[in-house]
Amino acid sequence: MSATSKVERSRFINSLRFPLILLAIMWGIHLVQFLTGLDFGSLGIYPRKPFGLRGILLCPLIHGDWQHIISNSPPFFVLAVMLFYFYPKVALRSFVMIYLLTGLAVWLFGRNVFHIGASGVIYGLVAFVFWTGIFRRSLRSIVLALVVLFLYSGLFVGVVPNEQQNISWESHLMGALVGIFTAYWYKEDIERDENPPPPSWEEDESARPYFLDRDTFEKTMKQREEAQKQDPDSWFSSHT
Repeated sequence: MSATSKVERSRFINSLRFPLILLAIMWGIHLVQFLTGLDFGSLGIYPRKPFGLRGILLCPLIHGDWQHIISNSPPFFVLAVMLFYFYPKVALRSFVMIYLLTGLAVWLFGRNVFHIGASGVIYGLVAFVFWTGIFRRSLRSIVLALVVLFLYSGLFVGVVPNEQQNISWESHLMGALVGIFTAYWYKEDIERDENPPPPSWEEDESARPYFLDRDTFEKTMKQREEAQKQDPDSWFSSHT
């Protein structure tokens, strides 16, 4: 295995760790609910109430039923891995910003019901990856934006108000807005492999190879000047 392959393999493995840990916590909490009959829904976000602030941390980890957690797990995992693999420089900071600001925004502007589930974070990750491609305009970021648009374009229907009481469209909307904000906030933190090599005509001239030393002709001129100073008559006769 080449050195490059080893680096990419290590990078991919590292990108899996954090998403897998969070996914394991989500499933562990849901299994506890299922096995004990407890309902952790009251630990979610309850807008504008002090006790609802704890939901900013706990809301994405709690799900109402099996369908809820099963539908959220694949997009959460795929998008989180994309974030940590392609944007390692800002991945953790971006994820934390999306996680916390989405919860805070729901607490400030959501309906007076308990909000639970990772969908707000998912919408934030979708918006981050897509808008990073718009803001950075690097080829890789644009390709990733198109991939996300193709895979998850249907999710954006969920940001508009709907009559389904068990769907937190506020989490979807706030997550999407926070994802856009986060992408803009970190748009200047370019990854090393996002910068293409400069074209040959823009390379530093000092790095180019030359057939003769750059100071060859300069040395010759100096030698002539010295010869002229030592024997002015001889130099004049040789040039007339």
